[in-house]
Amino acid sequence: MDTALGTLLDDLIGGHRLTAKEALALFSVHDRQVWEIARVADEMREKRVGPAVTYVRNQNINVTNLCINSCGFCGYSKKPGDEGIYFYDKEAIQKKAAMAHGRGVSEICTVSGLHLDFTVQSYTDVYRWIREAAPGVHLHACNPMEVAYAAKKSGLATVEVLNRMKEAGLGSMCGTAAEILVDSVRDRICPQKIPTKEWVRIITEAHGLGIKTTATIMYGHCETVEDQVQHLAILRDIQDETGGFTEFVPLSFIHMNTPLFRAGNARAGATGREDLLMVAISRLFLDNFKNIQVSWVKEGIKLAQLGLIAGANDLGGTMFEESISKGAGATNTDYLDPAEMQRVAEDIGRPLRRRTTLYDLV
Repeated sequence: MDTALGTLLDDLIGGHRLTAKEALALFSVHDRQVWEIARVADEMREKRVGPAVTYVRNQNINVTNLCINSCGFCGYSKKPGDEGIYFYDKEAIQKKAAMAHGRGVSEICTVSGLHLDFTVQSYTDVYRWIREAAPGVHLHACNPMEVAYAAKKSGLATVEVLNRMKEAGLGSMCGTAAEILVDSVRDRICPQKIPTKEWVRIITEAHGLGIKTTATIMYGHCETVEDQVQHLAILRDIQDETGGFTEFVPLSFIHMNTPLFRAGNARAGATGREDLLMVAISRLFLDNFKNIQVSWVKEGIKLAQLGLIAGANDLGGTMFEESISKGAGATNTDYLDPAEMQRVAEDIGRPLRRRTTLYDLV
């Protein structure tokens, strides 16, 4: 092993906080040293959260695929006149929520397109409908883009929108719409989305109201490693300030059906090496996060399992219904049986434990 790398990894085990420059050096590794980084990340995972592989029994409800935005990485959204448009009404949403409740899920997650007619009332109505049909189930919903959109359409401050959503039953918020928190990249992949500063402000407002959120990155398209590290640094700074993130979820770009890739403006997603390094380095860099999740939806169950021995401790959710990644071209995204999760965890010598959205063990 390279002497400098060995010294850095020893320092990290000893409590050193990784700098941005050092993180860039780790992302540049291309040979068997990847496994050394993964080994240390796995050791840090053991120290921080112990041996358990966790998961949540959840179901997605995507209310509509109509969206005013045209993000280059999205193969899910539809415009008026397109084929395959759906927009679920109260009856359909409550039927799905009741089905989820009957399956014994502890979480319902909803993120949808930005429908032309949505206001804050639209969101709070949906949340109340779900709570009525699935009493006691945690509602994990919305993201900073949706909050900003609801605020604009309703003439309200974003903090007031968050308050109204919380009153309607929002339990925690998705840290999606982050993509890459570098505006020069956002201008290329999602120019209609809120800028980095606004995303950070809304996430911080949510934390200030006691609304916990996840944190994400969507990588493997047209961003640089420097952009990735800048993104991680922003998340770490927020967590230092608020402590409001429950987990970090790296989301590998699914390229096949996206306008960005088809126009030749993005590469064909991250490689396996990049996926493993993202998990491992996020564990090492985000020293104030307890939980790092691997996305079996994005990476498949085999690579997700390798992520669990490279610093991750969580397998995400059962899902039952998934539309976003499927629309971009991912396969086998709808459901992961806890029995398969059990097989994956036991194969690496770790116990599987069911959790709630906020990481209380069930």
